[in-house]
Amino acid sequence: MNGAARFASMGRWRRGGLAALSGAAMALGHAPVDLPWVLFLTVPLIVVLVAQVPTARAAAWVGWFAGFGYFAVSMHWIGYAFLVDAERFAWLLPIGTFALPAGLAFFWALAFGVARRFWPGTIAGLPWLVAIWSLAEFARGNILTGLPWALPGYVWVETPVMQTAAWVGPYAMTLITLVLTGLPALAIVLTRRARVVALVLPIATVAGLWLAGTARIPDTVAYAPDAPVVRVIQPNAPQELKWQREHAWRFYQRALQLTAAPPVSAHGAPDIIVWPEATLALVLEQNGEELRNIAAAAGGAHVLAGTLYGETRGADVDWSNAVLTLSPDGEILHTYRKHHLVPFGEYLPLKPLFDALGLSQFAVIGGMQRGEGPETVSLPGLPAFSPLICYEAIFPNALMGDTRPDWLVQPTNDAWFGPFAGPQQHLAQARIRAIEQGLPLVRAANTGISAIIDPHGRIMTSLPLDMHGATDGRLPAPLAPTLYARTGDWPWWIATAFILLLAQARRRTGS
Repeated sequence: MNGAARFASMGRWRRGGLAALSGAAMALGHAPVDLPWVLFLTVPLIVVLVAQVPTARAAAWVGWFAGFGYFAVSMHWIGYAFLVDAERFAWLLPIGTFALPAGLAFFWALAFGVARRFWPGTIAGLPWLVAIWSLAEFARGNILTGLPWALPGYVWVETPVMQTAAWVGPYAMTLITLVLTGLPALAIVLTRRARVVALVLPIATVAGLWLAGTARIPDTVAYAPDAPVVRVIQPNAPQELKWQREHAWRFYQRALQLTAAPPVSAHGAPDIIVWPEATLALVLEQNGEELRNIAAAAGGAHVLAGTLYGETRGADVDWSNAVLTLSPDGEILHTYRKHHLVPFGEYLPLKPLFDALGLSQFAVIGGMQRGEGPETVSLPGLPAFSPLICYEAIFPNALMGDTRPDWLVQPTNDAWFGPFAGPQQHLAQARIRAIEQGLPLVRAANTGISAIIDPHGRIMTSLPLDMHGATDGRLPAPLAPTLYARTGDWPWWIATAFILLLAQARRRTGS
């Protein structure tokens, strides 16, 4: 019995188990392991498993198992959020470790089932699968507020291949990745000469993209003559202690000390100081003095302070996850409120239903006020910037307002994400946003990893996980708008449509 026949004779659970293991191994392409080459083994195996099942329903099961393995491994860090306050939320741990991967896997199940419905019954139906699979990843990134974390195209972040995102964006990178890593599966059904092409073409294409990406990255970083010096502070306040009365004041004082510290680079005193997400919580009418204390510690620099910002409304307080831009004298020049809130973390979807069921405690924080949308902030004395608070930086679209900024700033609190894969994957996605838009990105993370990133995704300076400190660096100059910044996801839409039309034409001719 040959290999293909063995796959065809497998029972549902054995086939599903192999698909789940393949999906789990596929996740090793992401940080912190960063092994994109594993996809050249796992994706062909998944393709073969789908090709050998007799029905679309069976293919959907293969897709679900593969997706479950992939998301369970790549997003296992979500479970840490339920252990921060384990006494209250540990019972919700299965949501992060099982229910979420299981739910996300349905996107792959639908894609695999639909693809199997249309392809011609052999492994030559690969074009159907990769095109519809990439459509499923787009849907995952946009439906029900979206969660485009760990897109398959992100596995190239530690290589020059990722520079391709500046031309075509992350969903096209995902399509390219699935095509290239899936092609070796065709070697099973092709003639000897065509088999060589199926094996060599992906290698040659990756080599070409690698060379093109290398050529795009200059040897030196460009700076404007008047480039400001940016300081990023990292207070390192553990999430389980951050809001406890006996510790909150200590962490706030630490943030002030880091703000006031002497220059830590040869470029002189900082002009802009960036605080992480929710470094302090204040109600302006009650705590205006604290803003003046921050300004005094900044010593003449502007401060972009990540803050839980409360505004009184009668007897109540409306809270926002915000970035306050403070002038050197402590005046609030601008308030940006996070607009893409985290479901179950910052707001409760279907709240009336949860209230009726007595499950409103399902929200970890909940009740945050939503901002109006992405903004480009232009203020005298500052290069224009667009804030992306934490989770907002994982979305490749709608990063900024109508005007292109000079840089992106991401205050974040990755203490929720645990000490391993979560913060590293979040940093990787911030680097990809810089590449896509051709803009430098400054990232201030409460417990790390904080960094100043240039428009090519290179880390200029950083602070590692689980340490407090500050790092200074000049703000790199922005590039001209990238092709992706100008066209958005249109290259991906066109390529996907072309593949589907070609696959349908071959299906009709029987070739």
